[in-house]
Amino acid sequence: MRMGQQQELEERYLRYRQSRSEEDLAEVAVAARRLVSHFVRIYTGGNSDDALQAGMEGLLKAVRRYDPEIGAAFSTYAAHCVMGEIRHFLRKEAAYYRPGCIRELQFRVDQYVEQVLKEREALPAIEEIAVALNVRKEGVLQAMRAGLVAFEEVDASKIRSEKHETFRLPIEDRIVLQQAFRKLSRLQQKVIYYLFYRDLTQVEAAEKLAISQRQVSRVLHKSLKEMEKDFKP
Repeated sequence: MRMGQQQELEERYLRYRQSRSEEDLAEVAVAARRLVSHFVRIYTGGNSDDALQAGMEGLLKAVRRYDPEIGAAFSTYAAHCVMGEIRHFLRKEAAYYRPGCIRELQFRVDQYVEQVLKEREALPAIEEIAVALNVRKEGVLQAMRAGLVAFEEVDASKIRSEKHETFRLPIEDRIVLQQAFRKLSRLQQKVIYYLFYRDLTQVEAAEKLAISQRQVSRVLHKSLKEMEKDFKP
């Protein structure tokens, strides 16, 4: 939200606070629509009438509850309320599977927006979020769609790191890895989990699974072969 738009929202709210008229309240809603739409785009990766409606409900809560004594501008307080309502709505609607790295990215977007709003009382643009989190802009938008739609509908090819970081897999490789892991059988997943996530030896994993060490070795070899196919172009 630009400074001029923020000032316009402040002025229209002040006018409504003095008059309490329905007409001035409608003017506040008009002035805040860009603010709400910005959050909708961040949190849904596009447009959502339902999320927009949730954001407008957050705005009305801000209008009812705002107290100048809190020391924050109305636009800042409204931004928190709008963001909160949209996030609450999306948590209820997120019915689809999301890879762990996508959930992590969504959480990092959430934290970054909160941080910027707190420090600058301003909203970060998508481009700024992308730079801060080392993910391409298109990737941020696609990642935020996950959970609202089936992951197959998300263009995962656009979710890519802008630059590689030392000792950290780029997000595109982590997505492929997690998708490949999901295709394995339950036994294969347990073997991979014990050996690579719990750092157990094959003997220790065999004891956990009540099978022989040789069976663990065979399952591991087969699993890695199957997962390797997902990394081939």
